[in-house]
Amino acid sequence: MTDIMVPTLGESVTEATVGQWLKSPGDAVAKDEVLVELETDKVSVEVPAPEDGTLSEIVAKEGETVEIGALLAKLGEGGAAAPSTNGSNGAAAPAKAAAPAASASAGSVDVIVPDMGESVAEGSIGSFLKKAGDAVEKDEIIVEIETDKVALEVAASASGTIAEYLVAEGDSVQPGQVIARISASGGAATAAASAAPAPTASAPAPSASGAGTERPVSPAVRRVTTEAGVNPADIAGSGKGGRVTKGDALSYIQSGASAAKPASAPAAARPPRDLGPREERVKMTRLRQTIARRLKEAQDTAAMLTTFNDVDMTAVMDLRKRYKEDFEKRHGVRLGFMGFFVKACVNALKEIPAVNAEIDGTDIIYKNFYDIGVAVGTPKGLVVPVVRDCDELSIAGIEGGIAELGRKARDGELTIEDMQGGTFTISNGGVYGSLMSTPILNPPQSGVLGMHRIEQRPVAVNGEVKIRPMMYLALSYDHRIVDGKEAVTFLVRVKENLEDPERLLLDV
Repeated sequence: MTDIMVPTLGESVTEATVGQWLKSPGDAVAKDEVLVELETDKVSVEVPAPEDGTLSEIVAKEGETVEIGALLAKLGEGGAAAPSTNGSNGAAAPAKAAAPAASASAGSVDVIVPDMGESVAEGSIGSFLKKAGDAVEKDEIIVEIETDKVALEVAASASGTIAEYLVAEGDSVQPGQVIARISASGGAATAAASAAPAPTASAPAPSASGAGTERPVSPAVRRVTTEAGVNPADIAGSGKGGRVTKGDALSYIQSGASAAKPASAPAAARPPRDLGPREERVKMTRLRQTIARRLKEAQDTAAMLTTFNDVDMTAVMDLRKRYKEDFEKRHGVRLGFMGFFVKACVNALKEIPAVNAEIDGTDIIYKNFYDIGVAVGTPKGLVVPVVRDCDELSIAGIEGGIAELGRKARDGELTIEDMQGGTFTISNGGVYGSLMSTPILNPPQSGVLGMHRIEQRPVAVNGEVKIRPMMYLALSYDHRIVDGKEAVTFLVRVKENLEDPERLLLDV
């Protein structure tokens, strides 16, 4: 007897709602066949069977709230590996069961979506680097998947010929999902290509027609739509077989689509705006959609304020000029400004811990470590990789870490781990020529420092007018946790550390 447990759903998700059971007690199931859908506030997660067997008991009923590690069901031994005649689940179950059978008969190897990170439950197909019918070598990259944070490359699981793709560009996919099949011979490839597409193409039919068969609606979706007075049939589903997930329902309600639709039905299917001859419509990448969503969430959630100051960069620039060649020879990395800024911020964070903290409900979580996110612009959008434990690194260590993260960002090699867990962010708009700006928070962080271009300006020094290299600094902070006095003091400490770099060496 094997226990089916609630899997890890992401670093910030502790519970889920049992959506729809796709199998009933007594049904035979195959390994990796989806048994049940769990719905969180963010995504719908499918729980597969860990091995072949028979579903002997369902412990968690539809609509129940379950926590990570809770028992969902029990799987007994025996049963067929390809249960193709389960009529209780509509068209989706036969299509799912048909895939392993076609793969086995054709002697092909499945290509599945790998794990995309502990907080990433889905991605979208970016581009195919190989076409169906192409010969591939094992570990050769065949497709790119875009997630909320990074682009993920999927390699061929065996040498052979790509028999078929089960997904198209732009489709949403989840870890463990079969996206392609590779055959060792041309004949097998042809057989798999001709046998498998039929159930795959027919699976979405119930949701497309809308006339004969209603899409199944989970209790969580039914509860959300009932409370909002929304008809689930009006919501475009992103789940398997066109099913509506809890996330689909929440997005539909939050978008105001239900309020905008009057009593007349045609308004629900309002077409997109017609484009003129000089316009072009391009679908946003998943990364750009995530950037847009998170920036808007930051404005909607935090009580965000910005305080400004300026800093005389003379001392730092003189230090760089004297030691940059020796520094590069000794450490193998160029001496830039970011090492000084990171060190200055760490010193200030130690004095003003609220800027390094975050809000969790009605609690404040103070961080006793200093993982600094450094905003990096890439062709696909802004990303914020994190340099870990900056309080324990030298300036050379910080510069080396930033250089490596910058290289990985440009080459598209950043991982989820590279961008998780930052406690404070630094954004350097000065490299693009910005004189002054108000940086936006990177939730759940409570502070972000904006750097700007260095400009020669006249300033008063000991009663005399001097021309000095000056930079405006901007600190945006969450006023719910950081008071104005703390924010101003933090920025003053950063200014003092940069205008007198010896303070960084003496830690004063």
